[in-house]
Amino acid sequence: MHSFHIPVMGLAYTIDTPIKVAPFGISSVLSICDDELVEKMRAFYSNKFKLPYEEISKKIHDYRAKRITEYLNIVDVLVKEKFQAFKKELTESKKALESYISTLPNKSEFRKKIQDLIKDGNTLKEQVVNYIETHLCPGKIDVNIMTKVDKENFENDEQLPVAYNDAHASLRGFANSTLDSSVVLSAGMNPRLYSYFENFSDFYPDENFHLKKKIILKVSDYRSAFIQGNFLAKKGLWVSEYRIESGLNCGGHAFATEGLLMGPILKEFREKKNELVSSAHGLMVTALKTKNLPVPSQPLSLKITAQGGVGTAEEHAFLLEHYQLDSVGWGSPFLLVPEATTVDEETRQLLCKAKEDSFYLSNISPLGVPFNTVKGATNDYWKQKRIEANKAGSSCPKKFLSLNKEYDPKGICTASKKYQDKKLFELEADKEEISASEYQKRKNAITDKACLCVGLANTAYMENGIDIKGQQQGVVICPGPNLAYFDRQVSLAAMTKHIYGNANVLATTNRPHMFVNELKLYINYFKKQIAALPEDAATTQVKKWYAFKNNLLDGIAYYKDLFRQLHYFSSDSGNLQEQLEKYQNELEQIEVAPLQPA
Repeated sequence: MHSFHIPVMGLAYTIDTPIKVAPFGISSVLSICDDELVEKMRAFYSNKFKLPYEEISKKIHDYRAKRITEYLNIVDVLVKEKFQAFKKELTESKKALESYISTLPNKSEFRKKIQDLIKDGNTLKEQVVNYIETHLCPGKIDVNIMTKVDKENFENDEQLPVAYNDAHASLRGFANSTLDSSVVLSAGMNPRLYSYFENFSDFYPDENFHLKKKIILKVSDYRSAFIQGNFLAKKGLWVSEYRIESGLNCGGHAFATEGLLMGPILKEFREKKNELVSSAHGLMVTALKTKNLPVPSQPLSLKITAQGGVGTAEEHAFLLEHYQLDSVGWGSPFLLVPEATTVDEETRQLLCKAKEDSFYLSNISPLGVPFNTVKGATNDYWKQKRIEANKAGSSCPKKFLSLNKEYDPKGICTASKKYQDKKLFELEADKEEISASEYQKRKNAITDKACLCVGLANTAYMENGIDIKGQQQGVVICPGPNLAYFDRQVSLAAMTKHIYGNANVLATTNRPHMFVNELKLYINYFKKQIAALPEDAATTQVKKWYAFKNNLLDGIAYYKDLFRQLHYFSSDSGNLQEQLEKYQNELEQIEVAPLQPA
C-alpha cells in the first residue's frame, strides 16, 4: 500500500508501532532484543484489550524465547482485528475512505481505482467493498535482531548451550510465532546465528515456494551483501531484502563505511542486482536439493530498499525511481508522530526543540560503536549525578550488553558500575604517571558509557504508565541528525502526506540534500580520525585513511555528475554544485599522516 517503511528505533520507540500503523498498510520493525520489555508490553496490551494473560517468569525454561513468541502473537492478533475493523469503517464511511486514500502514494493503483469507483455515481457499494476486501492489506510486522548482541547465558554457573544465547533465543521466539513476516538482521555477520536459521522450516520455501518467515539483511555496502547472502544461500536460505542504510546519516549505532557514500553504494546495487540474485539462487538450489526440500526453478523475490537521512518527497521519489528501490525507510521523523511511535512527552519536546548542533555522534554505547544521540536527554542528567557523587556506572539489571570479558568470563557491560569501578581503580594507580588532562580524558572515556538496555526501554514504561523499578536511568534517545529539520509533533496522516509531496511538515526550507548531509558527516568523521592518528601510525592504518579519503573524493565526483543530469533537483542544481565544491576543497586540504618508510 505504501512506498515507505518505518525502521526499528531503539528498544522501545517502535516496540508497538505495528499495532499502531500496520492496519493502515504501513510496514514497520520492532526490536525483540529486550524480553523483559516485551513481556511488560504483552501484559499492558492484554489488560488494555481484555485478553488472557499469564506471566512468563524467568523461572520458566526458555523464558526469553517464549516471551518473544507470545508478544509477537498478541501483536499479530491485534493487527488483524484492527485491520478488519478499519476495512469495515472504510466500507461504511465515504469520508473515512476519502481521508484514507488521501494518504496513499499519488501513483497508487489502489488509490486510483477507489477514486474511479466512488466518482461513478452508479457504482454499487458492493464493488467498493469487494475491491477493498481483495486489494487492501495490512503492513508487515517485521522484527529486528542485532546479530552481535548474542550474549552467552549461564545457569548455576554452567554455560547453557549456544541455542540459549540472547540473539539465538530471540530468533527462536520469532520463528515460533504466528507471524508471516521478516526478521531484519543488523550489525554485521554472525555465522553461528546464521547457521541456527536451519533449524526452522518457516525460513525455507514450501511446496508453493512461499516463505512464511523471510530474512532481511541491513547492510552498508554491496560486498557485505554479496558475502552474507551467499553464506545463507549455501544453507538453502534466501535473503528476501537488502536494506541499505547510510553509515553515518542514521539513528542509533553508526557503522561507518570505508568512505563509501550512499549514492555510489545504491548505484552499485542497482547495477549488480542480477548478479546478487543469480549467485544466491544457484547456491540455494544446490542446498535445497541436498536437504530434499522444494526447489524453485526461478529465483525468489528480492527487494532492495534504503534508509538514512531522507526528509523530503523529492528525495523519496528520487531514491525509488533513480535507484529502482522497492521502499524507502523513514525513521527519525516518525519520533515526532505520537500515532506511530512510543516516546515520552519530555523526550518528544526535547526532539522538537533540538537544532543541528544538538545531534552528535557519541561514544556512550557499551558496544564501542559510535552512537547517534541528542544533547539534553534525561539519561545524561542521571549519569552525571552519579559521576559527581563518585558512583559512576549503572547497576546493570538486564545485562544484554555484558559482552566484555576482561574481568569475568561471563562478561561485564562497560556501562556497569562493576566494570567502571575496576577501570577507575586502575586509572588512579596510573594517576602520578600521566598528565592531569590525560587523566581526565581517560576518566571521561570510562564514565561516558550509558546503560542502553534501560535507557532505550524506559520511554515505553513512562508512556504507558508501567512502573519503573531500580536505579534511575532516565531516557536514552537515538535519532539521526536529519531530525534537526523537523520541529513539531505531527499526525500520522500529515507525515504520510509529507512523504508523498501532498503536505509539508519541515521546519525550514534551508535543509541540505540528504547526500550532502551524509558527505558532511563523513568529512567531520574523517577529520576526527586523522586528528587521532599517532605520528608513528602503522602503514596499514595510514593506507586505510588514504583509501577512505579517495573514496569520498570519488563520491563527490559522482554526485557532481549526477546532479547535473537529474531533473529531480534541477531548481537547486547550482546550489548543490557549490556545496559539493566546498566540501571537496575542505577534504583536499586534510592531510593524512605520511607513509612510514618500509
